[in-house]
Amino acid sequence: MNVIDLIHDHKGTAFSFEVLPPLKGTGIDRLFYTIDTLREFNPAYINITNHRSEYVYKDLGNGIMQRLRIRRRPGTIAVAAAIQRHYDIHVVPHILCSGYTREDTEYMLLDLQFLGISDLLVLRGDKAKEDPLFKPTGDGYTHATELLAYVNRFNEGFFADGSPIKSPGVPFSCGVACYPEKHEEAPNLESDLARLKQKADLGAQYAVTQLFYDNRKYFEFVERARQMDIRIPIIPGIKPFAKLSQLTMVPKTFHCDLPQELAVELQKCTTDEEVRRTGIEWAVQQCRELIAHGVPSLHFYTVSAVESIKEIARPIY
Repeated sequence: MNVIDLIHDHKGTAFSFEVLPPLKGTGIDRLFYTIDTLREFNPAYINITNHRSEYVYKDLGNGIMQRLRIRRRPGTIAVAAAIQRHYDIHVVPHILCSGYTREDTEYMLLDLQFLGISDLLVLRGDKAKEDPLFKPTGDGYTHATELLAYVNRFNEGFFADGSPIKSPGVPFSCGVACYPEKHEEAPNLESDLARLKQKADLGAQYAVTQLFYDNRKYFEFVERARQMDIRIPIIPGIKPFAKLSQLTMVPKTFHCDLPQELAVELQKCTTDEEVRRTGIEWAVQQCRELIAHGVPSLHFYTVSAVESIKEIARPIY
């Protein structure tokens, strides 16, 4: 079964969440703690993020700095395999344009087939911090639509260079991302929706939204998508506030607006715990309204919010 089957076969609104591979050298125990904390809600699947390498500077002494490129969070495929083996929960690794050549992507798909993992979330990924605009790595893909088209070609039994795959494996099923308040690089929401339609037309089976706090924007986004004949399920992405620092960081980083009612309540908070309690209360209301409108699934972003998500899920699942 694939994600779309799990969603359709689920009675009521499905539950899923996203985890990050551990920082290089820190071990997997913390990630397993996240899963252990949330597995009581019977997750339909778990997403595993992917991260490009980035430049860091190492002090060699005597005022000399060496610039090195490292991947802080390696192991997306290995983490997916570990979760699948340890928990027998369906996994969905992210696959990116960002930081990967076409050969890199090809090897990743082959490894996933060997592991029996056939679901992907296909993303462009973030640009490198040092670049003003997104640039592919080597001959890598520039847009998620290009990457999705290649996955289709791989499913048909061909490598990127056009040579045939002698023993094609189980075809991959793909989800994609979408943005109720538009992607930061899109000139307007209409062009962003047109990009989502391209993804759907290329065979994406569902879309997961960027986090948002105003359900009205999600409902309007879905309505406009349906008007453009985008029929795939659009799964809302939820992330509760957990820290004072997020009041300014989250809207800036994720390019989302806060409803005035939420902003007023958060601005009254003076401690992280007050912010966390407010975030939980808001998310519970948000999720209940989304469930009442029949969303197929809720997808939770767990960074800095695992315990909060547990408190949110208990009254609604």
